[in-house]
Amino acid sequence: MRRLAAIGAAGDAGEVAVPVADSTDCAQDRSPSPWRLTDVCAVWETGVFLFAADWEGASSGVVARKRLNEAERLSSVQEAELERLEAARPRWPGSGERGPVLRMARLQPPLWVHAAFLLCFLGLGGAIQIPMDPSIQNELSQPPTITKQSVKDHIVDPRDNILIECEAKGNPAPSFHWTRNSRFFNVAKDPRVSMRRRSGTLVIDFRSGGRPEEYEGEYQCFARNKFGTALSNRIRLQVSKSPLWPKESLDPVVVQEGAPLTLQCNPPPGLPSPVIFWMSSSMEPITQDKRVSQGHNGDLYFSNVMVQDMQTDYSCNARFHFTHTIQQKNPFTLKVLTNHPYNDSSLRNHPDMYSARGVAERTPSFMYPQGTASSQMVLRGTDLLLECIASGVPTPDIAWYKKGGDLPSDKAKFENFNKALRITNVSEEDSGEYFCLASNKMGSIRHTISVRVKAAPYWLDEPKNLILAPGEDGRLVCRASGNPKPTVQWMVNGEPLQSAPPNPNREVAGDTIIFRDTQISSRAVYQCNTSNEHGYLLANAFVSVLDVPPRMLSPRNQLIRVILYNRTRLDCPFFGSPIPTLRWFKNGQGSNLDGGNYHVYENGSLEIKMIRKEDQGIYTCVATNILGKAENQVRLEVKDPTRIYRMPEDQVTKRGTTVQLECRVKHDPSLKLTVSWLKDDEPLYIGNRMKKEDDSLTIFGVAERDQGSYTCFASTELDQDLAKAYLTVLADQTTPTNRLAALPKGRPDRPRDLELTDLAERSVRLTWIPGDDNNSPITDYVVQFEEDQFQPGVWHDHSKFPGSVNSAVLQLSPYVNYQFRVIAINEVGSSHPSLPSERYRTSGAPPESNPSDVRGEGTRKNNMEITWTPMNATSAFGPNLRYIVKWRRRETRETWNNVTVWGSRHVVGQTPVYVPYEIRVQAENDFGKGPEPDTVIGYSGEDLPSAPRRFRVRQPNLEIINLEWDHPEHPNGILIGYSLRYVAFNGTKVGKQIVENFSPNQTKFTVQRADPVSRYRFTLSARTQVGSGEAVTEESPAPPNEAYTNNQADIATQGWFIGLMCAIALLVLILLIVCFIKRSRGGKYPVREKKDVPLGPEDPKEEDGSFDYSDEDNKPLQGSQTSLDGTIKQQESDDSLVDYGEGGEGQFNEDGSFIGQYTVKKDKEETEGNESSEATSPVNAIYSLA
Repeated sequence: MRRLAAIGAAGDAGEVAVPVADSTDCAQDRSPSPWRLTDVCAVWETGVFLFAADWEGASSGVVARKRLNEAERLSSVQEAELERLEAARPRWPGSGERGPVLRMARLQPPLWVHAAFLLCFLGLGGAIQIPMDPSIQNELSQPPTITKQSVKDHIVDPRDNILIECEAKGNPAPSFHWTRNSRFFNVAKDPRVSMRRRSGTLVIDFRSGGRPEEYEGEYQCFARNKFGTALSNRIRLQVSKSPLWPKESLDPVVVQEGAPLTLQCNPPPGLPSPVIFWMSSSMEPITQDKRVSQGHNGDLYFSNVMVQDMQTDYSCNARFHFTHTIQQKNPFTLKVLTNHPYNDSSLRNHPDMYSARGVAERTPSFMYPQGTASSQMVLRGTDLLLECIASGVPTPDIAWYKKGGDLPSDKAKFENFNKALRITNVSEEDSGEYFCLASNKMGSIRHTISVRVKAAPYWLDEPKNLILAPGEDGRLVCRASGNPKPTVQWMVNGEPLQSAPPNPNREVAGDTIIFRDTQISSRAVYQCNTSNEHGYLLANAFVSVLDVPPRMLSPRNQLIRVILYNRTRLDCPFFGSPIPTLRWFKNGQGSNLDGGNYHVYENGSLEIKMIRKEDQGIYTCVATNILGKAENQVRLEVKDPTRIYRMPEDQVTKRGTTVQLECRVKHDPSLKLTVSWLKDDEPLYIGNRMKKEDDSLTIFGVAERDQGSYTCFASTELDQDLAKAYLTVLADQTTPTNRLAALPKGRPDRPRDLELTDLAERSVRLTWIPGDDNNSPITDYVVQFEEDQFQPGVWHDHSKFPGSVNSAVLQLSPYVNYQFRVIAINEVGSSHPSLPSERYRTSGAPPESNPSDVRGEGTRKNNMEITWTPMNATSAFGPNLRYIVKWRRRETRETWNNVTVWGSRHVVGQTPVYVPYEIRVQAENDFGKGPEPDTVIGYSGEDLPSAPRRFRVRQPNLEIINLEWDHPEHPNGILIGYSLRYVAFNGTKVGKQIVENFSPNQTKFTVQRADPVSRYRFTLSARTQVGSGEAVTEESPAPPNEAYTNNQADIATQGWFIGLMCAIALLVLILLIVCFIKRSRGGKYPVREKKDVPLGPEDPKEEDGSFDYSDEDNKPLQGSQTSLDGTIKQQESDDSLVDYGEGGEGQFNEDGSFIGQYTVKKDKEETEGNESSEATSPVNAIYSLA
């Protein structure tokens, strides 16, 4: 089963087509209709006022059918069927029209329809427009207006009579007179000149003799009545001329093969200029190519001459427009000098013919224009023709460029084998430098053409007729542009404004004349003449002052019948001066109809956006101005739509069986219903085997020829509906199967003919016709919608329906201008989207929700930015969606601050650092506020945090260091972590810095020591999103054995410490020496053989009185120092007392005693007067004292 769109006749909104070619432009001041009806200007028929609907082919008088969806066109057979159904409709009395109502080109609507059309086209904004109703035209006074005139440059054929046109209208009818060369032209005195009746057109008759040239000159027509004078353009009359070519004998042109050649035409000057072309004397056209071509000036150019050019002669021909004659110049003959005869076929077909024939190859050079640069001026709006013709061997190629830009591709075209560049409809941006490049294999040259675009005057704002009421203000504007800038001259009734009588109500301000408090005496015709050196423009505009009471232009008590839930428009054409105010009332009620479901346009038409049953009634339009009022009534009847509610279904049957196709229709009982059938879009012939009933079609004894598509066509005089099904007929032996089972599968075709019905406040029924499933059943339909306020052009999924459904009720949101489309889905894929439906706008309501994702976050330390996700079109519910933003500090209970915002953010300034706020965002539209919003907690901007509190460094052993800290007292935001930087140091040595980052919840950390001697310095800071805050620094404690080492390392480098240690060492040495000396006085000290062991005070004595050395003698002296590594350092002087002698040269006695020897030696040295340093040594001094 396939459902076709319901096709609304008389409107989808109760309308019929209007036989006016541009009726789709009616009421151009109205807003665009979402229903896509072309429109609403009316036709009067049988007392029923029917609106215009969609139509085609108005130029041929054939009006297309009305339909809800323009995507589906009726076939010619369906149109014929519709005409047959409507042929019996009655026509208005006296029309004599017996054919179908759709053939309306010959019908003549009443005069008020013309007035309605005029008001539709012109609207009523600004100045008053005069209706075309002859009764009004004949009553109203009107200054003259020029309606037809000859062109400014009027060239005439001398063989015909001269006709100079000048037509004008006005009330009373204007009279005419002419000037010739700015002087009065007395038509009555010249028997050859006459003026047409009721016209200013001049006719100059030469049948009785006379020369047309005697009447050449500049003519101007004046049309005058008692309200003013209108002027025509200055018409320059010229007689066409076709002069003969001067007689001349031309010698043969001798030229060397390969040389360039120009054959000049020099045609006689004609008016207008003749058309030039070249032929042979035997009237054979000259073959042209990139080597041989005709220039724009008429000359024939040879880029290089070849021997074969001698085979013909060359004659220039001039064709004159008016006389239709062709004049031929005496022909040129060529004599080409060559090194090879022409009949040498081997050379003629040589691939490099020039070199084979001995022709020297040459670089290009320009034949036209000459030189490397030139300039050209062109007028705006005309065609620019640039030409470059070059010589050279081989023949050069021509290419065109524009400096600083590209050639205008939409206006530029190449002519004459690329030798000419034409730019059509030149504008100022086409000025600049162009250059042509001529190139062959020998080289290239270029020619630059500087183009200047000038402009004759052209209108920016042409003055228009001004119709005012007494006491009103108005203005005439005459604005033109050109290059050079044109001057503006105002005239009134054909005379310069400066010489006209003064008018206190008129003020001239350059290109504008301002009228204030106009009166009847202000009526006149004003002329604006704007000119420069390239031409002029002349415009007439009259000022008319009218006082007319309101008048209705349409018949009274019209009847309009419309279809339920559709849109319609009631017209009430009227006229008056001052412009009346129009109001609409229903059923005599006192309230004016405007707003909601009603909309009144500036031209007075009343639009009902969605027709409901309660809209039925009598509507009264009342036009009022200061002079009175007028009213008219329109009766509106609402009819139920025609719908096929049980459609024929696709069937597969065997030959010889009986098939019944259902088609049950629901329609308005007051309208006559007609049901007909089509087969394969052709009228179905109901034969003996078929039975047609009101709700079905039965086919008995089905034959193979019965297979095809069947369309049920249900129509009334206002609308219609279609439904289609396909019947498949199988042979007897074949089991009925799916006829598409073995065919290749594909994505479904797009659905079509979308129709909106059952229009309600919050829902609508969408019906569509499925496209071909392409042998794969449709499983789903996706309905999408688009709205034109928030996201125009963006489609959103609305709902999804099973593939067996082709009609669904869609739930809608308030105040959304919906447009729907449908996508079909099968197992292969998705179809293309259907063409969109007509638009449907739901009525508005207050928002039912508030924006989501409300947040308050600081972007700086002294602000808070409140943001939210804006609501979309389906949740706005009304026009001018805005948001009421409220905020206050949390727990202060201060009053709420509020502001109305149209965007999606608001910044609160001058806030404390990181304090909580309560935030509320509530939606509001023109219909009211949304529900009370939830309260959201936000925070103002963050800052750097203070230092962490109670930073503690503990060292339980020499392997680890434990760190602990507390959170900052002032976080100034959300802590995102801590940063710890630490470094090991030992005296002046510092290790590499290590950085650790911790989470905001971590307040402990353990450091593994790299060695037991070094200490550590720790720096800790907290972080927020702004950055790291104030830092706190601590050092690890020194280890127990580290203090001495550190002190030693520190003190050992000091100078005073070194000196002190030296002094102490010296004193200890002195004391040792004294002790040894005292112990050694008066005795002998035998020495054992162990010379390498120092003596000890407790060594046991031998029997012979000598000392013995033992291991115990190695004990350190009391008070000796310990080395840094903890060992006891041996005194180097402990080995032998010989070290106290003079370099170890002392001798022992036989008993082993050396004291005496030592002493003698010392005495001897002193006796000898030795002045060495021993004389002052402390040892000697002590020895002497002893």
